Parts: sequence; structure tokens; C-alpha cells
Amino acid sequence: MKHLEGVTPPQQYRALGLSTLAFTTCFAVWTIFSIIGIQIKQDLGLNETQFGILVATPILTGSISRIFLGIWTEQFGGRRVFSLLMLITAVCVFMLSYVQTYAMFLVAALGVGLAGGSFIVGIAYTSYWFEKEKQGTALGIFGAGNAGAAVTNFGAPFLLLALGWEQTAVVYAIVLTVVAVGFWVFSKEDPLTRARRGQGGKGSSAREQLEPLRHLQVWRFALYYFFVFGAFVALASYLPRYYVGAYDVSIAVAGSLAALYTLPASVFRALGGWMSDRYGARSIMYMTFIASLLCLFLLAYPETSYVVQGKEGEIAFTLAMPLWGVVVLTVLLGFFMSLGKAAVYKHIPVYYPENVGSVGGLVGMIGGLGGFFLPIMFGIVLDLTGVWTSSYMVLFVLVAVSLAWMHGAIRRMERQRVPELGEERYRYLPEIQGPAEHYAERRRTQQTEE
Repeated sequence: MKHLEGVTPPQQYRALGLSTLAFTTCFAVWTIFSIIGIQIKQDLGLNETQFGILVATPILTGSISRIFLGIWTEQFGGRRVFSLLMLITAVCVFMLSYVQTYAMFLVAALGVGLAGGSFIVGIAYTSYWFEKEKQGTALGIFGAGNAGAAVTNFGAPFLLLALGWEQTAVVYAIVLTVVAVGFWVFSKEDPLTRARRGQGGKGSSAREQLEPLRHLQVWRFALYYFFVFGAFVALASYLPRYYVGAYDVSIAVAGSLAALYTLPASVFRALGGWMSDRYGARSIMYMTFIASLLCLFLLAYPETSYVVQGKEGEIAFTLAMPLWGVVVLTVLLGFFMSLGKAAVYKHIPVYYPENVGSVGGLVGMIGGLGGFFLPIMFGIVLDLTGVWTSSYMVLFVLVAVSLAWMHGAIRRMERQRVPELGEERYRYLPEIQGPAEHYAERRRTQQTEE
């Protein structure tokens, strides 16, 4: 990576710190409707459908915008795009305080959703500051900015009670503006963009940036992220309703239990990045999918009554997952999801170093759409089956398909590169144990000795 020549660790850490702060702020803004939305619903007299569309609009636009924001980041540099994106979003958030009609709320929500697109801008900007072997850790730390949702959950209610939802939006707009200006003043252009400009070159065109999207591998990464991120967002919104309906707890208790899931699903992303650097992103994805399958199998098993014939008559018993068991399993699921989120994005700069923005944008967009469509699917399946655990059944199938596709693709790729791996004796998971060439070389050595 010649563009990193002369880049010092303090410069790298400053870029990482500023981009993480900016993303945390943007994520807090992206989830603002989770707090002020209820009051807006009451003030406008919205029905459930109108309210659902209003709340989902930022998620939808935040996902779709990632693809073109990624392209623009490649063309113009992350420093410019990130700063401008935050300023535009701040204007849209400020508009909320003056909006009076439902139609204009939807327009403002479209702008608020741009805050969710900041993820891919930061991913591209941050990755260009670090060597390949450190990118996983750096991107994991950056991705922990998902904790911005917790900032809103803890801080916005106090602002809402003290100032009302209109002024809460104003405060958010001011904070985002300050962060945008601070980012522009204290950040530097990433080394790759600076090197391009120094050589008189320009970023790749949109067509060139979209070229890698022809590869099926990119869409496979997108499916992984559809689960590790999309399902995370979906469960974060679905779990409170699940706890209330399935276990008859209060809304306050349900919210607290759901928070236990969202915390590890955000905080441990940095650990996932470090582990991806140390053990390989592929190994972490295997661990994520296998552990998630186990958790989801136990969560998906519905309450079932059995009657068996004993020697003295019938014996009846019931198998059901207790509330504490669901909480423990969802916390574990959230933990492994956080590792998987970092591992997916570790792949991208390795396979597509010149197209991090466009490829990462597509992967992020598909993942974000999971947060939009999965809750709808949960509701449809619940209506059709009447089984509360049906949502976990949906996720179980999604993970099973992802794991099968990943392993099949890896085995095919390794056999093409090293034909010896097609032998029966190598049909375990060599990609977890070490480089494929190591096994092929060992095999050739054994044949020579024989």
C-alpha cells in the first residue's frame, strides 16, 4: 500500500477517532424516531400504518443511500462527503421542528435517513488509513458507533420531557452541525484520495466503481450482512413486542430485556474486527453462523406438550423455553452478530481494495434493507402460524442458507486453486486450520517421501 507511506500512527488514530465520533452521532440521529415518534403519532393522530411508514422511512433511505454515497466517497473523498452529509442531515433534522403535516414529515424523514448512510462513508474513509492487517480492528472500532442508538435511548427521553419533541430535534440538529464542522476542521483527507490528487488523477467513475457488483461473491457478502446487521436491527425493534406477547411482561421490562440484546450486538464489533485480523474473517464467519444456528434452533423451538405411554399409564409433560433462557440466548446471539458484522467488512478491502465504497455500499444497503423487511416478514409469519417463535424460524433458515452457500463457495474456490484438496482426506475445513497451500505442500511432501 504505497499510499500509506509517511502516514504515522497518531494520524491513523485521529482519523479513526473522528470518524467513529461522527458515525456515533449519525447513528443517534438515525434512531431519533424511536423516541420522538410516539409523541408525533399522538400529536398528528396517526394510525398504525401511517406511524409504521414514518418510522421505517429513515431506515429505508439510510439503506438505499449507501450505494451512491459509497461511490461518491470513492470519487470525492470521505472527508468531503462525510462533512457535507452531516450538514445536509442536520438541516433535515432541524426541519422536523417546523413540520406540521404528515406528508412533510415523510419528506423530512427521508433526509434524516441519510444519517444511516454515513456508515459506508466512514468505512471507506477509515479503511484507507490503515494497513490490510489492521483494517479489521479499525473497522470494528468504527462500527461500534452503532452504540449511538443507546445514546438516543438514554438521552432523548430526558430532552423530550424537558423540551418537547420539537426542541429535541433542534438540539440534535445543533449537535450534528457541531460534529460536522469539527470533523471538517480537524480531519485530513485520506491517504488514497490525497495520492490520487497528487498524481493529477481522479477517482474512478461510477461505472468503474459498480463493475465489481457483477461478481456473485459481492452478493454473497450482502446476504451475510442481511443477517448480521439486518436481523440485528429487526430484532431490536421486534423483541419488545415478543416479550410482551409471549411472556406477558410490561413494556418497561420488555424494553430493558431488549436492551440487553442490543448492547453486545453493538459494543463487541470492535472485538470482531480484532479477531478477524488475528484469526481471519472467514473463521469468524464460520463461528458466527454455527453459533447463531445453535442459538436460533433453541429459540425457534415452540412450546410443545408431549404425552408418552408409561408402564402405568400416560405421562404428560411440556417443553418450553423460560424467559431467562430467551434473554441469555438473545444476548449470545447479539454477541456473535457483532463479531459477524466486523468480519463481513473485513472481507471487502481485502477482495476489493479499490472499490471499498461501491462494494461496501451495496453490502450495507442490503443489510439495512434486512432491518426494513424482516420485521414485516416476522409479522406475516406470526399471523400465518400463530407461533411466537416463528420469527426465529425465519432467521434459522436465513443463517442455514448463508452457511451452506459460504462453505460451498469456499470449498469450490479452494479446490480450483489447489486440486489436491479434492481428496477425501482433506474434506474437513482446511480454510479454518490454515492456508490451503500448506496442506497441498504437505501432501506433495508425503508423496515424495513415500
